[in-house]
Amino acid sequence: MFSDTQSAPIWLIVRLYVGWQWLSAGWEKITNPAWFGSGAGTALEGFVKGALAKTGGAHPDVQAWYGAFLQGVILPHPVVWSHLISLGETLVGLGLIVGLLTGTAAFFGALMNLDYLLAGAVSINPILLVLAFALMLGHRVAGWWGLDGVVRHFRQRATPHEQPQRPPARPATPAQ
Repeated sequence: MFSDTQSAPIWLIVRLYVGWQWLSAGWEKITNPAWFGSGAGTALEGFVKGALAKTGGAHPDVQAWYGAFLQGVILPHPVVWSHLISLGETLVGLGLIVGLLTGTAAFFGALMNLDYLLAGAVSINPILLVLAFALMLGHRVAGWWGLDGVVRHFRQRATPHEQPQRPPARPATPAQ
């Protein structure tokens, strides 16, 4: 499954599904002024404040250390992070759909899924996280029917194939 190119059609379906989820989420953010426009950062501020509200109680949905990260790193720069998230989701989606840098795109998708889960947003994130891990494991075959396969084909054509060399002949030993 992770190394046989005959599994490429299965990986194509997984790639297209996960890629479409990321592309549509990213495009929705890019076209939303609260994420990527005149009011950029307001949607992210609301999301972070909602996550921070989940840090209390005996069994919090958001761990205190992650709340501190949101409070100290994300919340002071909501416009920058809002743009990065919007573009990141879109680029992960495009990378997976066209099958270019499949393993890298899946890694960054998994990283964003993990961030959303740590912030207490479950939704489809666990499913996408598992599929991203699978795509990372199968990245050599997952992009076979995509631009990764095209790049691999041209690299192989550009690199001259080395002919296996024969070991040097042993000198004949005199018969005794």
